[in-house]
Amino acid sequence: MNQIELQKLVEELSIDYFKRPFEHAATFNSRLRTTGGRYHLKSHNVDFNLKILETFGMLEFVKVIKHELCHYHLHLTGKGYQHKDNDFKVLLKQTGGSRFVQSVKTTSNEKKLWLYRCKNCQLIIRRQRRFDTTKFVCKKCKGKLVLQNVEEQL
Repeated sequence: MNQIELQKLVEELSIDYFKRPFEHAATFNSRLRTTGGRYHLKSHNVDFNLKILETFGMLEFVKVIKHELCHYHLHLTGKGYQHKDNDFKVLLKQTGGSRFVQSVKTTSNEKKLWLYRCKNCQLIIRRQRRFDTTKFVCKKCKGKLVLQNVEEQL
């Protein structure tokens, strides 16, 4: 989806669900990381995170658009447009927008580990951060440490 298709989709959803036109700019913002969209109070433009569409599909993305349109229309009509306001909660429920968007961050329980082996006593040391083996020695025998190969880690 490009910017023109996004603008058209937002305008259509605004008419269909809110019975009011969307008269400002809707764009993709690649800098959005933790949120699905953002409504700008001063310019009344709306930004969207393209990764929501790519990761979760069109249905979830439409819910994000409805959420931002709730902010947009309530703010322009002078009603409570913040998440805590009852007007916002009611309109969001009526239009079927999402209250929260799923996280697009890749959370992995398995963190990358660096494995070091002592040349003397063969002690294996696991670390989340890589370090310089010329500056550190084995904690058990003070021997030289060697970074294990990737094949040896598996």
